Amino acid sequence: MNNNLDNNNKAFPKGHFVGMWMGIGIAIFSGLGIPISIITKNFGFVGIGTAIGIVFGLLVGQSIENKYSREGRIRPLTESEKINRQGVLNLGKKITISIGLVLLTIGVLLFSFMYFKN
Repeated sequence: MNNNLDNNNKAFPKGHFVGMWMGIGIAIFSGLGIPISIITKNFGFVGIGTAIGIVFGLLVGQSIENKYSREGRIRPLTESEKINRQGVLNLGKKITISIGLVLLTIGVLLFSFMYFKN
C-alpha cells in the first residue's frame, strides 16, 4: 500500500528545511520584541524578536538539513527549482524597493509639510 504521507524515503531539495524553519521561527518570535521593549522601556528592542526567530530558524533548519544530508535525503535543486527561487528573489527585491520608495516619499512629504507649516 502506497501512502502519500509516508516521508521516510522522500528526498527534499537543498535549503528546504532552512527556509521552512526560518519562517516558523519568525512567526513564533516576532511578537517577542514588544514585551521586551516595554519591560526595558527601550523601544529599540521591538525588532529583536524577528532576529531571534531568524537565528532559531537557521539553527534548527540547518541541523535538520545536516541530519537528512547524512542520511542521503537531501537532493540538489533541479533547474526549474533554481529558476523558481531566482524569480521569487527578484520579485521580493522589486517589492522591497517599491515599498521603500513609497515610504521614502511619504517621509519626505510629511517632513516637508511639518517643516514648512509655519
